[in-house]
Amino acid sequence: MTGDLTIKGITKKVTFDAKYLGTVVDGYGNQKAAFDAKAKINRKDFGLTWNAMVEAGPTVGDEVTLSLRIQAGRPAPKKEEKK
Repeated sequence: MTGDLTIKGITKKVTFDAKYLGTVVDGYGNQKAAFDAKAKINRKDFGLTWNAMVEAGPTVGDEVTLSLRIQAGRPAPKKEEKK
């Protein structure tokens, strides 16, 4: 899954490794699909260049992992009214 990611006014293409987890129909008849997706970005590519130091070293690494848990839904079909 590829899309544009904008942070601090800087837009870059990011490709997520996405996994389809399946679909279910909930108790209301709505169809739900679930996905997991992960991507790694370099925060400096988006202008996030600050770096706080502590005794053990930097507190934030340059590489950041973005993790998404996505649930998409489709409403249940409407029932026809009886006349």
